[in-house]
Amino acid sequence: MPNTLSLYKLLLLPLFVLGFCAVRSQTATCTKPSVRREWRKLTHPERAEWIAAINCLAKLPHTDALTPSVDPSISNIPPVNTSSSYWDDIVYVHMDLNTKIHYTGLFFPFHRFYVNAIETEMKERCGYTGAFPYWNWSIDAHDVESSPIFQESNPISGLGGWGDPAKDIQVQDGGFRHLEVAYPIPHILRRNFTLQPFLPLGGLPMFTNLSQYANESFTPEKVREMVDWTPGDFVGFQVSMEQPEGPHASVHLIIGGDLAGQCPAGSPPTCIPGPTFSANEPMFFLHHAMVDKVWFDWQNKDPASFWSYKGGSVENLTSLQALKDYPNGMPPELLLDSIIPADGMFPEVTIRDVMNTTGGHLCYVYE
Repeated sequence: MPNTLSLYKLLLLPLFVLGFCAVRSQTATCTKPSVRREWRKLTHPERAEWIAAINCLAKLPHTDALTPSVDPSISNIPPVNTSSSYWDDIVYVHMDLNTKIHYTGLFFPFHRFYVNAIETEMKERCGYTGAFPYWNWSIDAHDVESSPIFQESNPISGLGGWGDPAKDIQVQDGGFRHLEVAYPIPHILRRNFTLQPFLPLGGLPMFTNLSQYANESFTPEKVREMVDWTPGDFVGFQVSMEQPEGPHASVHLIIGGDLAGQCPAGSPPTCIPGPTFSANEPMFFLHHAMVDKVWFDWQNKDPASFWSYKGGSVENLTSLQALKDYPNGMPPELLLDSIIPADGMFPEVTIRDVMNTTGGHLCYVYE
């Protein structure tokens, strides 16, 4: 994996009309929240329905509603591929906004919004009827490689296993074995288990424990530490999740392939590895639903945490000191009424709208 700093720059609306970008101002009433369950709690038909809905989005055509908002000199991503799929458009939102939604105050709110937006798209466009599941990676921290999650080879209800090294680590079984994604170049979904993914990153100052095994950061004990984090300390809580060798990045990198943003074979020299196209991997959304669950659990553990929020809008990863000084973003400061960007793909909402999962813009809880 190349040694590059950019590696770690690691809607339930009644009017969900393509390209509609007005800011939602009214408050919805959540009377019957959906219940998000861990993937293994789902029945095989429920798993099959989730997988089918993802594949459905990947068969829908590109939409011109996608409107990148970040200067290409900053985002460092390829231009929009207009022959790609609607799934690729969803991925491109994450690619384009990469520097705005990592190591800033948008990290938790954006990804909560993003997962919910994908769930809504699955329902509206592909008839999905279930609640969005999550992957509790702490259950598998002791042995991720042999986890039952990655032993599900069923072509209808399985997530599939690890990629074949002889075939550019492309996934060979499960429901996503034929999932072709467009970015950075067209390729089949890829995975590559890597227990010590930080070793190649020795030239980057923010990585201080290069020999760490990635699974050490997302054990059940580490999750309990995050949920028990000091009430009301949103910045510290975010750091506990998003620090460079913390749970968020470690799960991305231990799965490797697309989730780690590893450039596929045949990529041009301009391909920059990192988190931009990590949303290619459907596991991205199961992972971030778990990230959201940890935030949900912390919020609901103490009243001081529920509405606790603070963060800057500008990512600064120029040095270890900069990361210490601005762990979740430099000024200008974000506020609860700041807008969550959506690149034209989803109706925009405010941070306030996603702080409460059973009010504002959202209507779900975690089991």
